[in-house]
Amino acid sequence: MAIESKPLEIKAGAQKISDKDFEQLRDYIYNVCGIYFHSSKKYFLESRLARRMEGTGCKTHAEYYQYVRGAATGSAELKRLLDEITTNETCFFRNLPQLTALENKFLPEIVAAKSKIGFKKLRIWSAGSSSGEEAYTMAMIFLEKRATLLKDWIIEIVGTDINETVLGQAKEAVYNSYSVRNTPDFYLKKYFKEETPGRFVLSPEVKKLASFNHLNLYDDNKMLFMKSFDFIFCANVLIYFDAASKSKVVQHFYNNLQPYGYFFVGQSESLHGVNDKFKTVHFPGGFSYNK
Repeated sequence: MAIESKPLEIKAGAQKISDKDFEQLRDYIYNVCGIYFHSSKKYFLESRLARRMEGTGCKTHAEYYQYVRGAATGSAELKRLLDEITTNETCFFRNLPQLTALENKFLPEIVAAKSKIGFKKLRIWSAGSSSGEEAYTMAMIFLEKRATLLKDWIIEIVGTDINETVLGQAKEAVYNSYSVRNTPDFYLKKYFKEETPGRFVLSPEVKKLASFNHLNLYDDNKMLFMKSFDFIFCANVLIYFDAASKSKVVQHFYNNLQPYGYFFVGQSESLHGVNDKFKTVHFPGGFSYNK
């Protein structure tokens, strides 16, 4: 999940949002999902609201605010609004230093720890999974370990996102050339079928290792059920929360991670000043966190 920085073009004559309406709708979105729009993002939110107002027939921002909060209309419209304000920029094999460390250092370490207690199951969570590229990248890496390190292991990869549209794309698992641009030839040839030029269909063998579900990371009740993960990935999501929201979400990640597990964020992200319980673990080209 990510917030698009480039605004949509607003139609000529489209209604400008007042400071009062902006603050009201911004606070509503924040209370629902923890995403905070600074005043510098006013034009962006205005552009997204213009499309939803056209779709609902609302004439003013105040009318739209009542519509999205309405008992009869709000639930479905809220999903559409969240789809508008969250967009997704990702690809397969996006963070190679992170993936190399996962494959060569962290995975063997956790396999050794769990083997000692005779528990051959791995749980991986891709939080803010977007259209599935991150989750499926890990699935391919783990499949390559099936004959050796992960023989007879159960692998469970869970992808979650607040955006219903991209979750549908993840379940479909059909990608374009841009999505696979960083995919090594070995994986591209083995796990994808290029049905038509620029249309890559992921193999069923990879698809069956991952499941995708709707989840609002700001929903305390649902986050409590995301338990016992060996690896949690949450790349380029936390940067869209304010300090309070970020702290709350990261604490859930801490609680839901196994004592020996690892938590990964994006290359430009850090938990500095957010959570002092996690310990930083460095590796060539990056770092991760553990308990």
